[in-house]
Amino acid sequence: MSDFSVPKSYDLSDEAGTAAVAAELAAQLASPCVIALWGDLGAGKTSFARALIRAMPGVDGAQEVPSPTFTLLQTYDTDAGPLYHFDLYRIEDPSELIELGWDDAIDEGICLIEWPDKAGNQLPTDRLDINITHGSTPNARTIKIGRPS
Repeated sequence: MSDFSVPKSYDLSDEAGTAAVAAELAAQLASPCVIALWGDLGAGKTSFARALIRAMPGVDGAQEVPSPTFTLLQTYDTDAGPLYHFDLYRIEDPSELIELGWDDAIDEGICLIEWPDKAGNQLPTDRLDINITHGSTPNARTIKIGRPS
């Protein structure tokens, strides 16, 4: 994966722009890696995750990519290794992560994590942070990608 120690920022006018950034990142991913998706409710974390998963080598781009809001976890086979899409919104305590196979996923796969703050001290410091915020129009987004400081 590219070195994101120097953060990148994207001002995007629509969901197609978000999908293009996700595809650019997908082409660089290899196991193991952790990607924390930060943003308010409705900011576009799930849209970004879906676009990234569909763009992963070895994944059918037309494949349904359901939100893991209720299942907490969806897994995908990719050419870069297993991909784990976590949505931790409904987690009440980081100790619940063990039941999801968190440690193995972090050690062996590509982990996309929505609501990473819910992981508490279980969230690895060696990760890529993606911050998604609303832009100046309803479909616009700003995406900032970088390593935690």
